[in-house]
Amino acid sequence: MLSYRASIPLSNRTLTRLAELIRTRRAERRSRWRRLDPARQALLVLAHLRNGDTYARLAGGFAIGTTTAWRYIREAVDLLAALADVA
Repeated sequence: MLSYRASIPLSNRTLTRLAELIRTRRAERRSRWRRLDPARQALLVLAHLRNGDTYARLAGGFAIGTTTAWRYIREAVDLLAALADVA
């Protein structure tokens, strides 16, 4: 069970889909260890997109640096944008 201090109305399917996209990208790039696993990164990104939480607030809530929060969000938004180009 993943948690975040705010209530975010979204489906498990949305969270799972984004986490799978992140997991696939990491495997393609043979990415090294990351502070957050793909599911937690997806939750962070969806919290930002849904609630508009700042990078600083997200960083504090997920115990990561502000720059790391920005990088994780940017990475996932790029994946979603690429997915939209295909559709």
